[in-house]
Amino acid sequence: MRRAEPSAADRRLERLRTIAREAGLKLTHQRLEVFRELAASEEHPDAERIFRAVQQRVPTVSLDTVYRTLWMLHDLGLVRTLGPKGEALRFDANLDRHHHFCCVRCGLVRDFESAELDALRVPAAVERLGRVVDAHVEVRGLCATCERDPEKNVPSRS
Repeated sequence: MRRAEPSAADRRLERLRTIAREAGLKLTHQRLEVFRELAASEEHPDAERIFRAVQQRVPTVSLDTVYRTLWMLHDLGLVRTLGPKGEALRFDANLDRHHHFCCVRCGLVRDFESAELDALRVPAAVERLGRVVDAHVEVRGLCATCERDPEKNVPSRS
C-alpha cells in the first residue's frame, strides 16, 4: 500500500516541532494552534485574522499570545512577514521559494512559483545598500474575482 505524502501544513508542523525541540521551547496547545492556523492558510493572514480563527477552537487564547507566538515563529525562522509596514503585517509559513500576487482592490494574496523570477539577479544598486538575505517578487494587480466585477465594493480584509 502506497503511503500518502504529507501535506505542506504537516511538513511545516514537523519542522516547527524539530526547531522548537532544538531551541528548548515548549510547544503549548495555544502555540500549536496558532501555527496550525497559519501553516494551513493560503491567505497570508494578519495576526487579528489568526486570532479570530484560533479563538473559535481555543476560546481562552489572547491576541497578545497570538502576537507573541507569531514573533517567536519569526525569530525561529519559521515564518516570514510581508506587506508594507503601514498596513496590518501579514505572515507566511511557506518558506519554499515563491513569489506573491496581491490584489490591489480586495487584498487577496496568493503564492506562485516562477523559475524566471527565481533566476533574476539582485541589482548591484540594491547590494550597495546592504546585505541581501532574501528576495521575492510581489506582483500587484486585480484578482480574477475583482476583474470580473469592477463595481464590487472593496471587502473587509478581516
